[in-house]
Amino acid sequence: MVNIGRILGKRLSRLLLRPKRLAIFEACLIGLVSGLAAVLLGQSVGWLGGWRQHASHIFAAYLVLPAIGLVGGFLAGWLVEKIAPSAAGSGMSEVKAVLAQVPMPLNLQIALVKLVSATLVLASGMPLGREGPTVQIGAALANQLSRWFPTSPDHRRQLIAAGAGAGLAAAFDAPIAGVLFVVEELLQETSGITLGTAILASFIGAVVARICGTHSLDLNLHLVTPNTSFFASEIPFYLLLGILAGLGGVLFNRGILAGLNFNRRFLKISLPWRVGLAGLLTGLALVALPPVFRDNAGLRELLLTGNANWPLVTLVFCIQFLLILVTYSSGAPGGLLVPTLALGAALGYLIGMWEHQWLGLSLATTYARVGMGAFFCAVARVPITAVIIVFEMTTDFNLVLPLMIVSVTAYLVAEIVEEGSLYDKLLAFKGIHLSKAGIASGPWTELTAADVMQPRVETLTSQMSLDEALQAFSQSSHRGFPVLEDGKLVGMLTQKDIANLSQRGLNSDRTVAATMTPQPVITRPDDTLAHVLHLLNHYNLSSLPVVEGRRLVGIITRSDIIRIEAAYLNGQEQLLGPKPEPSRVIYQTRSPETGQGRLLVLLSNPKTAATILEMAVAIARDRHYEIECLHIIVVPRHQSLTETNTSISSAQHLLRQAMRLGQAWNVPMHTQIRVAHDLSEAILQTIKDRHINLVLMGWKGSTNTPGRVFSRVVDTIIRQAACEVVLIKLKDHSQFNRWLVPMAGGPNAQQAIQLLPAIALLSKTPEVKLCQVFESNKNKPDTTILEKSAHFLKQRIQGSITIAPVYATSVPEAVIECAKQNHSDVIVLGASREGMLQQAVHGNIPAVISRNSQQTVILVRAASAVGTGKPYSNPI
Repeated sequence: MVNIGRILGKRLSRLLLRPKRLAIFEACLIGLVSGLAAVLLGQSVGWLGGWRQHASHIFAAYLVLPAIGLVGGFLAGWLVEKIAPSAAGSGMSEVKAVLAQVPMPLNLQIALVKLVSATLVLASGMPLGREGPTVQIGAALANQLSRWFPTSPDHRRQLIAAGAGAGLAAAFDAPIAGVLFVVEELLQETSGITLGTAILASFIGAVVARICGTHSLDLNLHLVTPNTSFFASEIPFYLLLGILAGLGGVLFNRGILAGLNFNRRFLKISLPWRVGLAGLLTGLALVALPPVFRDNAGLRELLLTGNANWPLVTLVFCIQFLLILVTYSSGAPGGLLVPTLALGAALGYLIGMWEHQWLGLSLATTYARVGMGAFFCAVARVPITAVIIVFEMTTDFNLVLPLMIVSVTAYLVAEIVEEGSLYDKLLAFKGIHLSKAGIASGPWTELTAADVMQPRVETLTSQMSLDEALQAFSQSSHRGFPVLEDGKLVGMLTQKDIANLSQRGLNSDRTVAATMTPQPVITRPDDTLAHVLHLLNHYNLSSLPVVEGRRLVGIITRSDIIRIEAAYLNGQEQLLGPKPEPSRVIYQTRSPETGQGRLLVLLSNPKTAATILEMAVAIARDRHYEIECLHIIVVPRHQSLTETNTSISSAQHLLRQAMRLGQAWNVPMHTQIRVAHDLSEAILQTIKDRHINLVLMGWKGSTNTPGRVFSRVVDTIIRQAACEVVLIKLKDHSQFNRWLVPMAGGPNAQQAIQLLPAIALLSKTPEVKLCQVFESNKNKPDTTILEKSAHFLKQRIQGSITIAPVYATSVPEAVIECAKQNHSDVIVLGASREGMLQQAVHGNIPAVISRNSQQTVILVRAASAVGTGKPYSNPI
């Protein structure tokens, strides 16, 4: 029986692992899981929201509603901040970024945190929607599935898109709209595999939601007068509705961004308190409104049943508009599509009442349903999806034409006033800019097969005997060989071909031509890497010959793809385009090599060179190091380094300044000027060639590069340099009298303490304050680390050393506030590999402190942090 089970299992796995069948299986699984997650979210919100309303009737509503909003918001914000910062907000923009190949976290942990935190926020009465969370949850579950079943990056992207579509379809019970939203807004491209996977997943997600879930977004359940009509004389009113919705959508998008900017710049409190405060304000607003509005669907139901007067609708529209801006800009995990539908319904209801008084042709409820699509389109800029989603929610064919009129009008007006959807603007707010095609720059679109292929290929001839071919396999790690005849590609011989032959009885007299796979799948040198990935995945291949005409010019294996993806995620962007030449030294000076180590200083900015050199000399004297001063001239890749004429006069001036300083302090000083195609590659090459022990480099304090923590060059050096790295963000007119050193253990923090006695020599009377951030609920904090560090420094620094435990929930905000109160000149931080390069968007403590503080910041990364493969705890 065991053998039979194994045989059946193997046959089932072989059936499922065929590309098309595997895609169908994965789509079904994604749709099922996403639908169940949406049902769980809806049922949980309904149950907790019902309990909240029940409690408001039993106890004093003016106490219960604000209290529940405060507690629910605080708990949701605490979960997001402590476990998964990427779960904040709607989640739509994050999913769009991942689909655009921006490296951002999207995993099972984010899905679980999003589910729980969104439940708390929505059940607390905040006027956000559950469609944003269901999209992010579905996409995260799909991405996690793709990690469990290893696949190509292109297929992973298709699965994530399918998960997003299934999440939206399950939230709205609208499978067609789910697919269209993915294509029109998130992916902005179509392919047979993508569409098929997304359609199947969305259909199953909607079916699961309909069978198991609630129908709170099914408009037919709330309509007392479902009959609608459309007359030509109403067109001016629909055009007016479209214009007002377009302008309202632009105002809404600007309000969201203004709220986010206000929270970032002025509201210096932690995420839990921001969300809790938004919940408190929501509770107070609900107390002032009629009881029907205590349910998230109250406004929509009131409008769609036609039981509202225009003063009440106007008042509620304004209050709801402001509450949405406040709650979302706080970072609360919740969606924006359902709220925009409610606002559109209110706007349409007002226009409908005006039309009914003038012409008396249609009910205000008809305009309310049409207005939903108009406002939704003005915010998300998806006219087709707007029409389909309202149609699927109402199943009323009479609405299609007015929906098309108002949606297109709203879209055109909004685009004329301000281009771009809300989700594009949210990504831009985070420093991520996508192209018009919705694709971030990356290797899959910029590299070609010629850039990635291996030009030297091991081949077989068609007349070679099978024995000789078997010997070639035994002596090589390749799973397949191209077969040539008269120098032209005629087939591929793979291990699978030989295995199939051995099952039928191996015949050693056969030739390769009789065994190979003729007419193999090929690619051309100018095909994009995305196309190569599609072929490898679609045909389940391990390698792909690159052919020009019929001549074999190279081969691409899955190992090459993995190498490119890993290098790109690690910041090695020199892979994008022609391979750069090694950097060249065009000028150098040498001093006696008498030091016990070597310190590399990068000199490029004359304004900061003197201060950085003084710091380098202080460290070199303390450690008995020599100093290597490096200036790099970057030239375009299409120019040869050996043929490029460059001026080095300004660089020589900087290096002479360094030489004079070295002579004054009796420190061996070497200098060199390099020309290079890639800045980070030149620095790494210098580190290797000159056996550098420590790199000292400046940083401007910000970056606009998507997915980077500090900058492309700095991130690369921090990750790959096999030595200690010291990063400096200099404040204008820097002083070095008051030093703040946050502590929390770890190798980098200890390295910062080791470095401090040397750089503290920049001040005659340094005042050093060591601080450690503790949670507020700890009565007796463990200050052992602070005391040991203070004892070490008191023996080495001629100045005051003090320690101070700090109580706070946010480490960056606590450190910045402590530096402000202490009037610190410099903040010295230990920086971790994990925090910098795996939490690049939300959770990096050193990066947040560096960007937002007004002091000079020095970050230290110990040499032991490179190459160990061990993730460190978050920094300082």
